[in-house]
Amino acid sequence: MPTKILAVDDSRSMRALLKMTLASSGFDVEEAEDGQAALDWLENNEVDLIITDINMPRLDGYGLIETLRSEHRRHVDRPILVLTTECTEEKRARGRDAGATGWIVKPFDPERLVAAVRHAVH
Repeated sequence: MPTKILAVDDSRSMRALLKMTLASSGFDVEEAEDGQAALDWLENNEVDLIITDINMPRLDGYGLIETLRSEHRRHVDRPILVLTTECTEEKRARGRDAGATGWIVKPFDPERLVAAVRHAVH
């Protein structure tokens, strides 16, 4: 059974790029346009890994990670990779503190993204 990933990004083109990149490596990819949409989707669905942007409307990536880590016990150990243009040490530290598993800077290298996903789920 393929690894199932939820890609959370407010950019439709970024979600499409993630889906194309990951699906071509054998991953099953679902999409959500922001953190709130991701939480709504996760109420009734399971994934092996979440990839989230930081800057999004309604609920940003930090809020998504914090909510999944604190309020949703079944997601407490779920790997969560942050994929964002933000790359300051302060932002990374905030992501780690929220519970992010890893940090990838956009624009991403497809091979490095796939390697990071494989590493996070195994």
